[in-house]
Amino acid sequence: MWAHNNAAAADEVAPVVVDDRKPRGCSGTWPWIAGLLRFLGPGGMIAVGYMDPGNWATDLQAGSQFQYALLSAVLLSSICAMLLQALAIRLGIVSGLDLPSMCRRHFSPTVNIVLYIAAEIAIVACDLAEVIGSALALNLLFGIPLAAGVLLTSFDILVILAGFGPKHLRQFEFMIVALISVVGICFAVMIGRASPSWPDIAVGLIPTSALFANDALFVTLGIVGATVMPHNLYLHSHLVLYRYQSQSPLEMFGRIGASAPDVDDVSAPDAIRPAFHKSVIPRSIAFAQIDSCVALVFAFFVNAAILIVAAAALYNSGTVVDDIPGAYAILTSQLGQWVGIVFAVALLCSGQSSTITATLAGQVVMQGFLGPSFRVPAWARRLVSRGIAIVPALLTTMLGNDAQLNNLLVVSQVILSLQLPFAMWPLIYFTSRRYCMRVCFESSSDDDDDMVETKSFPNSPLVTVASAIVALLITALNLLLVVTWVFRR
Repeated sequence: MWAHNNAAAADEVAPVVVDDRKPRGCSGTWPWIAGLLRFLGPGGMIAVGYMDPGNWATDLQAGSQFQYALLSAVLLSSICAMLLQALAIRLGIVSGLDLPSMCRRHFSPTVNIVLYIAAEIAIVACDLAEVIGSALALNLLFGIPLAAGVLLTSFDILVILAGFGPKHLRQFEFMIVALISVVGICFAVMIGRASPSWPDIAVGLIPTSALFANDALFVTLGIVGATVMPHNLYLHSHLVLYRYQSQSPLEMFGRIGASAPDVDDVSAPDAIRPAFHKSVIPRSIAFAQIDSCVALVFAFFVNAAILIVAAAALYNSGTVVDDIPGAYAILTSQLGQWVGIVFAVALLCSGQSSTITATLAGQVVMQGFLGPSFRVPAWARRLVSRGIAIVPALLTTMLGNDAQLNNLLVVSQVILSLQLPFAMWPLIYFTSRRYCMRVCFESSSDDDDDMVETKSFPNSPLVTVASAIVALLITALNLLLVVTWVFRR
């Protein structure tokens, strides 16, 4: 088991019993594949945030206005996302704490409160995009008025929590993968129907100065701002704890509807870990990063598919489509009614899958920043978060029009952009410090039972520099996005 060797830390972090036997599958014909399969799952839940309804508006506008020229913006932002998610994986597996818990452990209470408020605002903004996207999908599929759709989506999470309460997180992940698979299949069907120009698509994947042309700059910034989601960094650093903490089967996963497991009960930076974990940690990081990269490559293809369908079907119409109902109308008129239905089904699945992951992210943020004493049932905090989000959406649907509803969707992405630096910079800070990434191991020698070995697993200098450059670039682009958006108003 892992035993604490620091009295002060023992007051903060409860001891935890962990299976300290070597994991099954360390020898045999397929040990690598068996280990990888154990780590698959969290990447799919994270990929949801990269294809939520907030991404649709920017991708549709990019394709309908600039054809394939901004595909490279989708590609570059996806690569940046892969790097940041890799840091979140390293933080969780090495430190034994998720990002909010690390902030609570190392930052002052004032800083933590500021970070917590920013994170909650981001989750409400994410909720806002989910509400609007799901309400639009219900309207397009069934003719349900937008105001009624907003109210219906306010309670969808209660249905999910009630229907799947007994299930474990593994089934939770399977459901998410199923939903995003439907989204991918829908857009594959639409691409086949739209018959895009593949040579032009290949050219569009190469970055050019067209990304920064006057009219394209705002859309480029919107793509970057909508792609990298702050709550994904919090959630991913938490989900990987369960894959690494125990090499036994996944029965210890939390149930939907229950409070997220206390991260302080999973592991701790000052715990003494079994000696064989010196090799388990790098292998766990590698497996989790493969899972993440595969899922984010899928998310890239979905975002690219949205842009490609818009470019192939909408660009030649001469109409710039920057809202979802407008795209649905043109797709239906040009490609057929069934294509419009497929489009709306994909939108609904996107909104619902984002709803599920945002529920977990909210729990991780609250418990991490405020501690286990602030534990609140998932359904209760979800109702509060969703209740705050539906107010502007409901008012807009009742008093405004489709264009104003789309503007509200864009506002939600601007808010997410503002919060992103509050998640990126602490993540880079922790993963680049040897002290924060230091792990204590039992001695590997049978003669030195009382000896403790230490080893650090920080980012390499190259990764630290690359992530700092990415963070600076994204921060600058997000600020420019906000300034540009304000002046465009």
